[in-house]
Amino acid sequence: MGKSFIKKAGIALAAVGPGLFLIGYNIGTGSVTTMAKTGAEYGMSLFWALVLSCIFTFILMVAYGKVTLVTGKTALFNIKTEFRHGWILAIYILIALIIGELLALIGVMGIVAELTQEGIRLLFNGVKINTFWIILIFSLLLYLLLWFGRYKSFEKVLIVFVILMGLSFLVVFVLVKPEFSAILQGMIPGIPHTSGAFGLVAAIAGTTCSAAVFIMRSTVVAEKGWGISNLKDEKKDAFVSAFMMLFLSGVIMAVAAGTLHVMGLKLENTVEMISLFEPLGGKFAALILILGIVGAGLSTVFPIVLIAPWLIADFSGKPRNIHSSFSRILIFIALLFAFGSVFLEQRPPALMIFSQAFQACILPAVAIPILILLNRKKLMKNHLSGWKMNVGVVAVILFSFLTTWFAIIELF
Repeated sequence: MGKSFIKKAGIALAAVGPGLFLIGYNIGTGSVTTMAKTGAEYGMSLFWALVLSCIFTFILMVAYGKVTLVTGKTALFNIKTEFRHGWILAIYILIALIIGELLALIGVMGIVAELTQEGIRLLFNGVKINTFWIILIFSLLLYLLLWFGRYKSFEKVLIVFVILMGLSFLVVFVLVKPEFSAILQGMIPGIPHTSGAFGLVAAIAGTTCSAAVFIMRSTVVAEKGWGISNLKDEKKDAFVSAFMMLFLSGVIMAVAAGTLHVMGLKLENTVEMISLFEPLGGKFAALILILGIVGAGLSTVFPIVLIAPWLIADFSGKPRNIHSSFSRILIFIALLFAFGSVFLEQRPPALMIFSQAFQACILPAVAIPILILLNRKKLMKNHLSGWKMNVGVVAVILFSFLTTWFAIIELF
């Protein structure tokens, strides 16, 4: 019976492969840092922004997946070929996403290295290893996996990371026993009149309703080998992905809101979060939290280092081959950025918040073209968008302008 359950669970997880890939990409250290910082500083008062972001994420994932399944072409290639001077917009999206992801990679690996360093210190009575060596070991392991592996193997690795991450956050939630009354009281929507609040709303949108997610969605759906007969599977997969993003992000925010916020403690860096949680849940809770966040970080690094070769293949309309010399060079260059936190004075969490807010600025350029493509008879034939989908995408566009404005206010 045990083997039968495991087999059924494996089949169910395989059916939502693209969704799991994007959960792994989306719930990374940027999301953990943003949600924990939001919960610590503002309780659950910005939870509404997370809920809206996840609803809009579902809408755009379905939209981008549907266009890919109907046309057989990926996102950037459709934008380049279906619009007059579309190549300009496609190049803008490509460059902006790659820059945003490389910024995020610096922060991700910096946080992963610092947390691994802290975990080693807790396990081995104060032993401290330089973060440079930790990043080097992780980078070498990732590069070897990407050198020899294929999409299905990445999917399996990400399934492990996502399960590990989810269980870790749930265990920590139980161990620290957050105050539910404080969590419920803080769910009244609003934006606090304090410095940085607009930036966190933009960061919540940027880390959840991320432009990169939708462009990558198109690619991973194509990589899965799905066709027009999989439209229902694509919608179900998108729902699982968006719901899990909401659930996991909400748990992280709630843990911080029910503990740190109630105690009046603020969160300035991720390692500090471990030291703040340790007295609440003990060393075991601290180690589980480290395991969850490191799993979240490493699951994010996979799609980040693949984004350049996949987007360039998407733009050019050529087959995706991460084992080509060109792709391997791009992956190697991306992994060099993983060492950025070693040389930069800026703290990794601050870099993560900045990169997530930056992502929010790209969302309008991704949301508007898909609305046009969904309603193009020549392209979509009998699968034109219905009024519900159109209303949903228009709502996403309005939301994207709002969060872009918030990001601009904070960035400049």
